[in-house]
Parts: sequence; C-alpha cells; structure tokens
Amino acid sequence: MLPWSIVARNLPEHAGNPIHTDAGAKAAGFERALVAGVTSYAYCCHPVIDRYGLEWVASGEAEIRFFSPVFDGDALTLPVVERDDGGIEVSVMSAREARPLVTMSAWRAHRGRLETRPGEVLAPVTVRLEGEYGSDYAARAGDDQTVCSAAGVVHPAVWPRLANVVFHDQLARGSWVHTRSIVRHYGLAQVGAEAEVSSVVVRRFNRRGERAVADVAIRVDGELVATLEHEAIIDVSAGD
Repeated sequence: MLPWSIVARNLPEHAGNPIHTDAGAKAAGFERALVAGVTSYAYCCHPVIDRYGLEWVASGEAEIRFFSPVFDGDALTLPVVERDDGGIEVSVMSAREARPLVTMSAWRAHRGRLETRPGEVLAPVTVRLEGEYGSDYAARAGDDQTVCSAAGVVHPAVWPRLANVVFHDQLARGSWVHTRSIVRHYGLAQVGAEAEVSSVVVRRFNRRGERAVADVAIRVDGELVATLEHEAIIDVSAGD
C-alpha cells in the first residue's frame, strides 16, 4: 500500500483542552498547539478502511500509541506495513522526526472482548451521534475518504472522541494528553442514533504526569458498538 499523506488540522472543538491551543501548549513546554490524538487516530483509520472497508468499522480492532506530538499544520505521511499476525501497522511520520510520531496496529476482526474490570465508576454520558459525533469527523480534519458518510454510519474516530469527552469532563485537571487506546468494534452505528457511554477508571499512576486508564463501553439502542481501553495524562503538571 502506498503511503497516504495529509496536512494535520486542529479542529475547533478541541480548544477546550489548553494543550490544543498555542498558549496552552507553550505553557506545557511544547512549541505550538498539539493536534488532538483522536484526530491522529482518524488519519490512521483512512488506510485501514481502505484495506478492510466497513467490515473493520463493524467488527475490527485497533491499538494506537502516541510517542511525539503532531502539531497543527504538520505535513504527514502514513506508510502501512503488514504484520506477522495478519494485521497491518500504520505509522504517522513527519519530516521533522526520523521515528514515527504515532503508530496504530489494526486487525480485520477483534481479537478479544474487553471484560469489565472493577474500579472507579464514572458518571454515564449520553450523546447524539451527529455533527462532530457523526460520519464526518475525519472529513472536517481534511480527510477525503467517504466510506462512512456514504453508508450513513458513524466514523470510528468518534469512539475515542467520546472517551475523550469523559476524560475531559470528569478526570482531567487543566491540560491533558491522550497517550494510548485499544478500540474494539462490535457493530455499525447509524448517524443520528443516541449513544450511551459508561466508563470505569481501572488504574491511576504517575509517569511524566498523572495518568489514568479507563475501560469505556459505548452502546446504541442497548447494543454494544465499541469498547476502549483508554489512557491519558490527565494532569501534565503533576510530578513523577
């Protein structure tokens, strides 16, 4: 597969997290505004959907890890390689760094089910799957792929976006940074449906700031459509 290219774009709805503004990023020690991790995830979804189509959106799995910031305006290339276990790996590359900024491994079918683990239960969230939570999240970030919008289904980047809503509203203190997610899909969700998001914090620890790991389950009409193991630095000012 040929590398896909795009210029990273910061979407306005992420400005509530100061790290996605120039002022907030500089206060946290970065040179300029960071692009939201979920936007990098949306870009990684492009070559995966090219390969697997809606089958992956309905029943696939992905694991994404963030190593270095993607900045607003970065020119990105996303090469794809085959994995020995039958999946593919997408890297997010920029000319300013030799190593990947982000990597995502994806498989046509999910390899397991995230079992609910005990922990700190967070308040449930209900969201209408339209607008920024519909089929065009990636399109608004500059992606020209139309597979999800043509089918009238929610773009897979919406699932970590909803997990981020929970982290932002219930866990984060000031600037925070998405660091890792495992996302499993269990069905397609139609644009306009209502999603119920339930979350449990299963671990808190310090490493370059205070981090939280949460298990997140997303249901539409009572049916499970996605689960995530979602990790973020929820307080970048906290010491180790």
